[in-house]
Order: sequence, then C-alpha cells, then structure tokens
Amino acid sequence: MTWFPSPTAVAEVLRGHGYLADPATATTAFLAGRLEKPLLVEGPAGVGKTELAKAVARSTGAELVRLQCYEGLDEARALYEWNYKKQLLRIQASGDDATWGETQDDLFSEEFLLTRPLLTAIRRDQPTVLLIDEVDKTDVEVEGLLLEVLSDFQVTIPELGTVVATRRPYVVLTSNASRELSEALKRRCLYLHLDYPDADREREIVTGQVPDLDERIAGQVVDVVGRLRDLDLKKSPSIAETVDWARTLVALQVGTLDEATISATLGAVLKHRSDQERAIKELGLP
Repeated sequence: MTWFPSPTAVAEVLRGHGYLADPATATTAFLAGRLEKPLLVEGPAGVGKTELAKAVARSTGAELVRLQCYEGLDEARALYEWNYKKQLLRIQASGDDATWGETQDDLFSEEFLLTRPLLTAIRRDQPTVLLIDEVDKTDVEVEGLLLEVLSDFQVTIPELGTVVATRRPYVVLTSNASRELSEALKRRCLYLHLDYPDADREREIVTGQVPDLDERIAGQVVDVVGRLRDLDLKKSPSIAETVDWARTLVALQVGTLDEATISATLGAVLKHRSDQERAIKELGLP
C-alpha cells in the first residue's frame, strides 16, 4: 500500500480530516509510509502527537491499533498471553482418557491465544496504523521488546512459531520526553519534534475545530493561551484545551473575552488549582 503519494498530499489529506500539518510534519509523515519506518514524534503533552496517528488512520481508512504505554507494562499486555482460565477449563473437561501430549497440543493453539496490540497489528493483512503512545512511560525492558518487533516486524511465539507481518503497519511512537529513549530505538525511527504552534496556526486550528466561534474571540483566546504558556505553570495549556475553551465560550454565547469571563472559565483550560491561582495573579484577573 502507498500511504501517501507526496508530502503535499499528506498536508492536503490530513487537513481534510481536521489536522493541520506543517511542512516538516507532512514530509516526515510521508517518509514514514514510503520507507516503512516507524515515526517517533516527541514533544510536550497536548501538541497533537497522538492526533497525528489518528488523522493518518482516518485519512487512509486504516484500522488504528493503540498500545497505551505505562509504567509496569509487560510483554503479556503489549504482545500476547495465554488464556489460562480457559486452558484450565479445557484440562478439566478433557477427563482422564486424554493423554497429556494431546491436551498440551490443544492448549497452546489459536483458540487460547489472547493477542495484544503489537501482535494484533503485525497479524493484520489490512492497512493498519499502530500507535505506541507515550513510549517514554515504559521501562527499558519494554524498549527491548519494541526493538525486536519493529526491526523485523515479526514475533516468535514458542508454541506456534514465528508470525511475520504480511503487510507492515504504519507505526507512530509518541513521547513526552519525560526520559531519554535509547539510541537503538531512535536509530530505527524517523524523528519529528512537535511544539506548540505559533499564534496564526493555532488560530487556524481553533477556527477549523470550532467554526461557530467569532474570529475576533478566536484571536483573543489564542492570545490569552499564549500568555498562559509563558507562565511557570505545572501544566501548560494544550492545543486540545485551547479548542475546549473555545467551545466553552461558544456554549456560553460569549460576545467578548473580558477579564471576568476569562476568570470564570479558566477551568476549561487550566486543570490545576495552583495554575489557576498563578494565572489570576499574573494576568491581574478578578
């Protein structure tokens, strides 16, 4: 499958599905499909890393398979495991007449295999986008597993043999850069850094996502969010939170974004009490 014919096509197609890609993003997304290399997207939370993978899936009609990473994630949750409860029931149902060899062959068959995201994506013969989200939250051991899978796009299951991808998925890994990823993993990937957009691009994103929002208020929203990001906050507002704030103002039928309105609706854009208190103080809000 040819994912995209050109970087220009990437930008146009993704825009049609609600994602505004700058030239660097469009070019790297194109190369990830053309070279069949995983794409590592790094940057602060809420700048559109996960949404890029979703937009690629939407725009190409591919199935999105998501592995959400977290501390303590292991092979059983990422790759596959056996349905032990079902196997136990099978042993009990086999009775005394069946030999152990016959029972064992039956136990480790497809019927008892629980596939997890990595194996699911590799086994699919239809276009698939594999999203490995927040890979920096996993342990180093999981990186080793990812290296094995993403190097050859194959998985060895001792009881069943080696499963080789018949159609390589489009792979996107995201990282908030909470820890440094291994050089070995980075070498296997194309790299893209996403940051908060400039004011003009964010305004375009907001008006595209919230078409009922007045253009003047959209500019005010983006300006205030930019000022909030300049503060020393526990969690700076994401693009998604900018959009949420815009929708809040539309729902309230706000005609102008004055200080009282900003103060009353800060909960849509700042999700920590300390951040709200700092914003009220630094911006001089009532």
